[in-house]
Amino acid sequence: MCRWLAYSGTPIRLEELLYKPRFSLIDQSMHSRLGVETTNGDGFGVGWYPVDGPAEPALMRGVGPAWSDANLREVARSTVSPLFLAHIRASTGTAVQQTNCHPFRYQNWLWQHNGAIRDFARLKRDLVLAVDPDLYPAMTGSTDSEVMFYLALTFGLRDRPIAAIERMAGLVESVGRAYGVPDPLQMTVATTDGDRVWCVRYSTEGHSRSLFYSTATSALHKLYPENKQLARLSDETRLVVSEPLGELEGAWQPVPESSYGVIQKGDDELGRFEPAVP
Repeated sequence: MCRWLAYSGTPIRLEELLYKPRFSLIDQSMHSRLGVETTNGDGFGVGWYPVDGPAEPALMRGVGPAWSDANLREVARSTVSPLFLAHIRASTGTAVQQTNCHPFRYQNWLWQHNGAIRDFARLKRDLVLAVDPDLYPAMTGSTDSEVMFYLALTFGLRDRPIAAIERMAGLVESVGRAYGVPDPLQMTVATTDGDRVWCVRYSTEGHSRSLFYSTATSALHKLYPENKQLARLSDETRLVVSEPLGELEGAWQPVPESSYGVIQKGDDELGRFEPAVP
């Protein structure tokens, strides 16, 4: 499977999360503690938005392991962003190539995924045929994750994100049932338009991959008033991760099974995720 993080809040250098924490994403690429695989070395990617406001995000992806990529280290050291997604990949069977590395980008949207569509090779034709013909030319890879993204776009991701992801999940499960595939969908997903971030934890079997969100920064300021790193973060800052990046007590909360979250200005949202056959 894979590991990922989604950050929104006070502009920071990418290296602050990719490299510096004890259990940083780079550390997890070598020895993940909660993933299906210990090593996630089948490529990496990071997509980030500029400090001066929402726009089409920049994207860097590579096919080698994240821990040894000198260019990633240079970019992370010199790039500041208020909103970014980062991903380290462990392939579930599709080719290790740049177009299969997350995040995936369409216009101002980014998407990343941990999990799999079971027996994807059997289900792929039916699923791809459900993608809007106008969107199909933008697909460049061969992964189930990218197909999920373009199905969500087809079902209205840009207007009603959670409803669109629920319809995508419902389609995958209905096609899976038609082919006799047990428990066809396993996913934790993060997607963003550069303003808000939507995250989902769901699996057909009801035992989904790990996902955590950071405790409200205002609460952490009260718990740790002397912590200089926390002090420079605004109350709007939030982080969602496959695995906690550190061991600060009270800093991480598990995302409930079959749930979605929305990171946005003001109050965030947490709700029940329910697939719907489109």
